[in-house]
Amino acid sequence: MSENKPEKTDPADIDGQLAGLLAELQEANDRTLRIQAELENYRKRAARELQDERRYAAMPLLRDLLPVWDNINRAIESAEQNHDVGALLEGVKMVAEQFENVLGQHDCTRIESLHKPFDPNLHEAISQQPSKKCPPGTVVLETQTGFQIHDRVVRPSQVIVSTES
Repeated sequence: MSENKPEKTDPADIDGQLAGLLAELQEANDRTLRIQAELENYRKRAARELQDERRYAAMPLLRDLLPVWDNINRAIESAEQNHDVGALLEGVKMVAEQFENVLGQHDCTRIESLHKPFDPNLHEAISQQPSKKCPPGTVVLETQTGFQIHDRVVRPSQVIVSTES
């Protein structure tokens, strides 16, 4: 039976292996630092882009509203030069329709309230009024139009609600 004696390793081999391992460790550390720096740069860039996106989010809406503003000013100039009230009224009605269309393009729509059941999620009751024509809890008058964007209320409709007479 022969005994297994541990082989003696040459100190030069150990030094070479150690130097190789230290070089690999240094390379891994350098890679880690580069990756961390890249990640930090990405975070900063993403935060900047998000901030810019929030800052300029209204830009498409504003671009669509500016022609409405132009038409309002044209109506004012026309009214100052020409005192035809009927033409002025028609022009203002057209601008109001254009304005509502722009709101619709941006998913901001009217809350239809008149003769609908009162909904506290959509309506703000400012008064109650007895009514023989409408069942109790029905909107009988809208004093201020409400708007919503998708499923969120931008501004509730201010309404007068019927009660039993």
